[in-house]
Amino acid sequence: MSTVLPATVLPATVHRSPVSLALRAELSKLTTLRSQWATPLLSVLLTVGVTYGTTAALGRAEPNFVRDPSVGVFYGLNFGQVALVCFGILLIGQEYHSGTIRGSLTAVPRRGLLYGAKLGLGALVGLAVGVLGTAGAFLSYQSTIGLDRDTPGLARSAVAGVLYPPLLVVLCLGLTTVLRNLTAAMGLLTPAVFLGSPLLSGVPVVRELVQFLPDRAGTYALRNLDDPHIHYGHWTGLALMAAWSAAAAYGGWRSLRRQDV
Repeated sequence: MSTVLPATVLPATVHRSPVSLALRAELSKLTTLRSQWATPLLSVLLTVGVTYGTTAALGRAEPNFVRDPSVGVFYGLNFGQVALVCFGILLIGQEYHSGTIRGSLTAVPRRGLLYGAKLGLGALVGLAVGVLGTAGAFLSYQSTIGLDRDTPGLARSAVAGVLYPPLLVVLCLGLTTVLRNLTAAMGLLTPAVFLGSPLLSGVPVVRELVQFLPDRAGTYALRNLDDPHIHYGHWTGLALMAAWSAAAAYGGWRSLRRQDV
């Protein structure tokens, strides 16, 4: 009498959507390329570490830290945002530099999908940096100087601190896609954020225009107090930066869609 063996049940093939596949591919690049995962981490460390070190060293002897606590809270962000700019540039600039953008487009032929996956992942990482950096900066200020919870604009400042990093990443990623060159993006965007806008804001002739640049508008949203020299409100500053980031993202999409790689 023959024995009937049970039929082997093969696992059903899991069909993933193109969006999830594109996001998984970008996440794989992020976790395997040291330059991409190290720069957001460095941004958090600089934002929190410099804030803690500066407020611990100066304390209430620095009048600006007492008059407007956000100056002390986000002091480290002046340095942390440079690493974040590099992260936004590297997300796509590294592929242009190495030529692997062609391989990425072979794997994900729909350029809008590839670009959207990079924007989405960059924004999510930026948001995580914003949450960790802002929480750490507030805790650092609280432990060294002490924070009055009744300070005007404190909640808005915290929200702006969380949203500023993802907007900055999207802005840099979009502009890098427009430039299509890693070296040009690093040479233009990094000094522009770290040195250009702060220096130009001290020049009376161009001060009125500089305040509308994305990084200046975004950092004004972080402040607790009003500045009589700024012609818009804090929330408007955050909206201005969001508009710059949206325009850069759109420009990057147009550039990737229309030009050969």
